[in-house]
Amino acid sequence: MTSAPFHPVGPARRTVVAAAGAAGLAVALTACSGSADDASDDTGAAGSPPASQDAGGGESGGGEEAGAALAATADIPEGGGKVFADRKVVVTQPTAGEFKAFSATCTHQGCAVKSVADGVINCPCHNSNFSITDGSVQGGPATEPLAAVRITVSGDSIRLTG
Repeated sequence: MTSAPFHPVGPARRTVVAAAGAAGLAVALTACSGSADDASDDTGAAGSPPASQDAGGGESGGGEEAGAALAATADIPEGGGKVFADRKVVVTQPTAGEFKAFSATCTHQGCAVKSVADGVINCPCHNSNFSITDGSVQGGPATEPLAAVRITVSGDSIRLTG
């Protein structure tokens, strides 16, 4: 008697291993990405804003609508800042009346920064820290600064300008 060749039923081992690897990658990427529903954090005390200020000088963050009102100056604490997760922007006030804005996407692996405390913008994924003054790296593993985002301060309103 001759036996028929064995043909396994179901997916090949390579298919299962590849699918498991892809699923693991998807979980890792999801863990490092922020959500528009993430809460924003801020610290510090409110300062007095100037009548008008252009705090531009860098690249625009992704997805912001130019000219859209972002916040009131009173929302940004002096010596601190606030993360606007839905706009992917962090606005800081390093000194009274001086406002800066940066991309809220960490330059290490693309995680969303989550808080501003003790003069630094903090990324919770791998503990990178960035200066509230210029976005420069204050602690790694990130090696590149946060990209500057153009804002305009007029009266008590902070707007994205492109």
